[in-house]
Amino acid sequence: MELKEKIIGEIKKIYDPEIPVNIYDLGLIYDVKVDDKNNVDVKMTLTTPNCPVAESLPMEVENTVKEVKEVNKVSLELLWDPPWDKSRITEAGKLELNL
Repeated sequence: MELKEKIIGEIKKIYDPEIPVNIYDLGLIYDVKVDDKNNVDVKMTLTTPNCPVAESLPMEVENTVKEVKEVNKVSLELLWDPPWDKSRITEAGKLELNL
């Protein structure tokens, strides 16, 4: 399994506390890049800037990615542009939410 797929698999274990869908299928992860030294760059957002987990969720994502044994370093960037909206939810996420 490719490292990026393994990382995404781990991120899919993290759930938004207000919406019963993992944050990957919710569309909060904008990008996951892995370079040739296994350094990982994650770009993510939150459903709103004043989300109750604005402090803890990015840290949880960073720590989860760091726990993947092949990962060297993790850089996480929290983005607000483009803002998150329901169109970012994956098909799997829409199924879970009955959308």
